[in-house]
Amino acid sequence: MLFNSIDFLIFFPIVVSVYLIIPKKLRTIWLLIASYYFYMSWNAKYALLIAFSTAVTYLSGLALEKSSRAASNPERKKKLCVFVSFFLNLSVLGLFKYADFVLENLNHLSAILHLNITFLPDRLGLLLPVGISFYTFQALSYTMDVYRGRIRAERNFLRYALFVSFFPQLVAGPIERSENLLPQLCRLEELSVWNRENIRDGLLLMVWGLFQKLVIADRISIVVREVYQNYTHYGLAEIALSTLLFAFQIYCDFGGYSDIARGAARVMGINLMHNFRQPYFAVGIRDFWRRWHISLTSWFTDYLYIPLGGSRCGTLKKYLNIFIVFFVSGLWHGASWNFVAWGMLHAFYQIGEDCLSKCIKPRTRSVLSNRPATVGKILLTFLLADFAWLFFASEDMAHVLRLLAQMGGVLYSGNLAELNFTVFDWVVLLSALVVLFIVDLLHERGVSVFSIFNRRSICLRIPCYLALIWGVILLGVYGYQYDVGQFIYFQF
Repeated sequence: MLFNSIDFLIFFPIVVSVYLIIPKKLRTIWLLIASYYFYMSWNAKYALLIAFSTAVTYLSGLALEKSSRAASNPERKKKLCVFVSFFLNLSVLGLFKYADFVLENLNHLSAILHLNITFLPDRLGLLLPVGISFYTFQALSYTMDVYRGRIRAERNFLRYALFVSFFPQLVAGPIERSENLLPQLCRLEELSVWNRENIRDGLLLMVWGLFQKLVIADRISIVVREVYQNYTHYGLAEIALSTLLFAFQIYCDFGGYSDIARGAARVMGINLMHNFRQPYFAVGIRDFWRRWHISLTSWFTDYLYIPLGGSRCGTLKKYLNIFIVFFVSGLWHGASWNFVAWGMLHAFYQIGEDCLSKCIKPRTRSVLSNRPATVGKILLTFLLADFAWLFFASEDMAHVLRLLAQMGGVLYSGNLAELNFTVFDWVVLLSALVVLFIVDLLHERGVSVFSIFNRRSICLRIPCYLALIWGVILLGVYGYQYDVGQFIYFQF
């Protein structure tokens, strides 16, 4: 079920209405039923996978607490519990997401080496379950948090199952931490859900997310899809423009989803973590990753980078850790070498940035901290991240290489006018991007646009709310011809 679908437009008011009127003790059960229905609307059979992940990590949490009280070798038993939890969950993830990728590469390697391996199938052809990378990582973070003593194991299975499957953030994040979400679910019976501010702010956040998705991201997708799929008809100028626009497409697509998820949860009195913090105002690649997909970045930092040694070890080991993290991050995003290359490119960026910062003298560093230099660093960071998006937006590495070859061979094809993108579309898109820039700029300066609206009189707020809603309805991109099928991050 998509947030930008008629189904969700019917589903969400029903869920919230029942949630508001049922006895408080039934709220957990009701949200759990709604969450599983939400997930099963894609493929009912794959609900068994999320149930399996839930059961394994729930039992591992109980086993970890029991092991910590063991008379002999408690640490060894706790590590065994963590190993079993990770092995079972990652095995399921690997089977459905990476089995075909491994088989294809093994067969390709055997052909190169003339090994004539005939017992390996070409593909298993398993359908990738929606959101499996997100809920698997969320469940595994619970195991690690119990192991580290950050939280106590959850005894209520239904409450824990809701933590793993909570529908607003189930299929594309943010990847919630048990320390944030579980305590809120424990207090569901105490929440005053008839909270006017929560409902108002949540709905406004949802509309803003839909504005980003439908007005900006889906409109940009018309250009990007046409140019990337038919790249032989275009040159450097058109492909570069499409890559530039893709940076805003993926930001508004994924950021829009996160805002809708946060808004939907807020309506029900639950606060989810921020997943984006104006990433295109970053002043370096390291800063970019503090702002982009924050829940995943912090997950890799806490559960992979730091256990590997982080930056506490020598320089070479630190750089190796960065490579490992970005290699895994690339694979997490997709079972394809172009995603690995995208991750490795960001690793090179970050290591290069670290090396450069060590070479800059204090006097030069003070000069580079002024406003013009800061603007220059923001632009450079954006251009580096945008070039990396070319790898991300492509179908595979062969597609990447063909795009780069086309850019090197043809400067401008003159076919830009044939994109079926009208003057009206350009005006709407540029106007919407200006609105996005202003909102992000205000947020970057610590000014909440929503707070500004909420402090104004109702006579001013109502027209603003209606203008935003009508903007989404009238200016959003809809229809079969544009293939508005899903959010980009659903495939991960």
